[in-house]
Amino acid sequence: MSVASPPKLASHLLPDLIAAVGAENVLHHREELVVYECDGFVINKNMPDVVVFPNSTEDVVEVVKLCNKHEVRFVPRGAGTSLAGGTLAIGGGVMICLTRMKRILEISTRDRYAIVEPGVVNLWLTRALAGTGFHYAPDPSSQSACTIGGNVATNSGGPHTLKYGVTVNHVRGVELVLPDGEVVEAGGVTEENPGYDLTGLIVGHEGTFGVVTKVTVGLTRDPEAGRTLLGVFDSVDQATETVSGIIAAGIVPAALEMLD
Repeated sequence: MSVASPPKLASHLLPDLIAAVGAENVLHHREELVVYECDGFVINKNMPDVVVFPNSTEDVVEVVKLCNKHEVRFVPRGAGTSLAGGTLAIGGGVMICLTRMKRILEISTRDRYAIVEPGVVNLWLTRALAGTGFHYAPDPSSQSACTIGGNVATNSGGPHTLKYGVTVNHVRGVELVLPDGEVVEAGGVTEENPGYDLTGLIVGHEGTFGVVTKVTVGLTRDPEAGRTLLGVFDSVDQATETVSGIIAAGIVPAALEMLD
């Protein structure tokens, strides 16, 4: 597919994007775009020609279809906390920023799931669950800023992955807008769904399969108690042997870190 140059993008696609989602949800001036030229990995930079902020799945569909119509590339973006350069707008094009889709749509502690939009910050969900006896287990180091949509795209981990696993172990279903604008759903609210594990395929897709617009996640019961232990060793070898011994003994702590 040929890729539109910035002049064509500005003269043809930009008015259509503004008509679809509103001028308040479109950035196209250079000084507005600078912050979107990179994510947390600041070495490589590529500035998009336009940044669009959809507010719903329907908005995402419209934007994706317009990009197809005008033959303009697009890339989804969450909070931009990634340190891998995964949200760079290589060669310009349209960046679909999902941070305004930030609603927690449903929480069911009885069935241990929540449905959220991709712009929900990771920590917001656990805070919303305060007092219920449950939490959302995947906790990247950037959990106070990163979005669940970004976590899904990158299959994020965190300090507690030793016990609880990474994002894919806690995602039950997703709603995805495909590159042609079609909306598909994979998985659901139940923990086990028959057929192919399409949810597992989508988690970690880095935006290559489309744009995630809803996520159904499983909730984890809070531990009854917690304790933090600190060990001091004379050598790195002694410390690593202790780590191996803990795991070999069948003890799985929530987090296990070694500092040199």
